[in-house]
Amino acid sequence: MLALAIAAPARADRGTDDLAAYARARAADGDGKVIQAAAAYAAALSGAPDNVGIARRAYREALEAGDDALVDRAIATMERTGEAPPDAALLRYAGAVRAGNVPVQKAMLARIGAGPFDFIASLLRTWQAYDAGGDPFAQLDDAKGNPVARRYIAENRALLQIATGKAGEGVIDLEAMLGSDQASLDLRINAAQLLIARGKADFARSLLVGDDPAIAALRRSPGGMSVPTGAFGASRLLTRLASDLAEGDPTPLTLSLSRAALRLDPGNDRARMLLALALARGGAQERALATLDEIGEASPYRESALQLRVAVLNAAGDAQAALAAASQLATRKDATSADAARFADLLVASGRFADAAKAYRMAIARAGDGAPWTLYLQLGGALDQAGRWPEARAALEKAVELGPDAAVALNYLGYARLEHGEDVAASVAMLERANALQPDQASITDSLAWAYFKRGDAAKALPLLERAAQGEPGNATINEHLGDTLWSLGRRYEARYAWQAAAIVAKAEDGARLAGKIADGMRTAP
Repeated sequence: MLALAIAAPARADRGTDDLAAYARARAADGDGKVIQAAAAYAAALSGAPDNVGIARRAYREALEAGDDALVDRAIATMERTGEAPPDAALLRYAGAVRAGNVPVQKAMLARIGAGPFDFIASLLRTWQAYDAGGDPFAQLDDAKGNPVARRYIAENRALLQIATGKAGEGVIDLEAMLGSDQASLDLRINAAQLLIARGKADFARSLLVGDDPAIAALRRSPGGMSVPTGAFGASRLLTRLASDLAEGDPTPLTLSLSRAALRLDPGNDRARMLLALALARGGAQERALATLDEIGEASPYRESALQLRVAVLNAAGDAQAALAAASQLATRKDATSADAARFADLLVASGRFADAAKAYRMAIARAGDGAPWTLYLQLGGALDQAGRWPEARAALEKAVELGPDAAVALNYLGYARLEHGEDVAASVAMLERANALQPDQASITDSLAWAYFKRGDAAKALPLLERAAQGEPGNATINEHLGDTLWSLGRRYEARYAWQAAAIVAKAEDGARLAGKIADGMRTAP
């Protein structure tokens, strides 16, 4: 009786502690404090090691935090009740490969093969066979039956040919499937690294073409690589799948696949980039930035990581930090035209149009004679918004000169000239050409219609504006123009309806003008 009396409060205290830990975890999770949430979930799971609900939350939080020990504890709890998610087997497999635990590897491959990642299992076995000195291509043949796997099989066959000393055959097979998409960029780099490891630098250089920062960096400094292992191939395989998934809506699978890829090969910085992107999309910006900081100076992905850092800061709403990071990139010794343009884009978004114009000029100067028309268009837009129209007009005219069939450049120059009261006839002709080039672009259709309206031909403008409004019903400018045109044609009820539609989505500074039109109509001509 005495023992029970003493023990009861202890159990109550422990239960209270577990509940408090879980509450702290949920609160930290909600606030985006990933490290604190993971620590609190770990404490809660220690107090309730068989609670699948806690384990499930701990698992996902541990993936964000990079807490491998908690990931494995949570998986163990979920496995005991048969409720582990399919991606958990990939993480267990990756850990077993790193630890050299063959029985666990086989068990996890069987589990992977019975789930939604079934085609991955056969491809993972090919890299195991390669490590063991066996015939990896026999395993590839086993995977042919899955149509989803065909592209993956072709890619891994080519990489395995290179890894097994058949560099020429591998490169020929690669060239048949390479394009300009992200998967092709990744494949170029993976193959080049294998070729470099095999002493085939000439073959590697033939693949390292294009302006992608990682490819350019590897081309400049290929470095040395140790003989590749099966873990290299398996890590790139999981990274490939993570990359495909990252192109859609954010998904926890990108996190788990990237983490599994890094377990297999901690030097896989492409997986680290994908991990950072997934963390940022999930609201864990601090962890995303910390992950990017792990990509060292010698990595071919270092430049890409610096660029992504700017994007993460900007997406997180920290405009000043993003500007500071972009400025640092734009003003460094070996800064490029793209660095300056990226900085200029952020300055425009911050309303610093004069400073943006300076940065765009810097971008143009660095590009030299190869400066594209788009940079002159951006320069003209910044100067126009800075109130420096004569300079803006010159830049926009240069954009049209370099891109005579660029509808967006023709549209901007034609519309801006109208707004500044310059040469209506020539501006209309320019907008008509832009509309002919892109007849389905609502903003260009609106510009042409507004030109007709300014010229006094509201009847000709109306059908164009109605079409533009159907194409972009949430565009405030188009709806206001439609309202103005309807009013001038005597259709006043419809005009107010259009203005009201514009007011719903208009910027705050345009609200008073629209409210005046809705109340009193158009007192004067626009």
